[in-house]
Amino acid sequence: MLESWFWFVLLGLASFRLTRLIVRDKIAGFIRKPFMEEIEEKNDKGEIEEYIIIKGKGLRRWIGELLSCYWCTGVWVTTGLFFLMTFYPFIGEPVLIIFGAAGVAGILESIVARIID
Repeated sequence: MLESWFWFVLLGLASFRLTRLIVRDKIAGFIRKPFMEEIEEKNDKGEIEEYIIIKGKGLRRWIGELLSCYWCTGVWVTTGLFFLMTFYPFIGEPVLIIFGAAGVAGILESIVARIID
């Protein structure tokens, strides 16, 4: 399983990308929508600011709090990916490779965008 640095690094990259997908990417907004409201407003400078309002009470609120915290969600995503690799490596390896490669692509895109801008 994670007997080499390669798989450890791949787990980290896959966790980064999947966590970002869940917590921030617009495409996964349907996952967050039952638990939080994402609001965009223009400030005095004309810049768009985004903030969230957590919905509900109890479990619904707890999930909303979890999904609003990158670090919190990251722990659970990493745990899930680790157990997926441990107990179902036939499924876990491709998932780690796909999300790990997407994580590298995202990091490279951020670097290139900063250099170009």
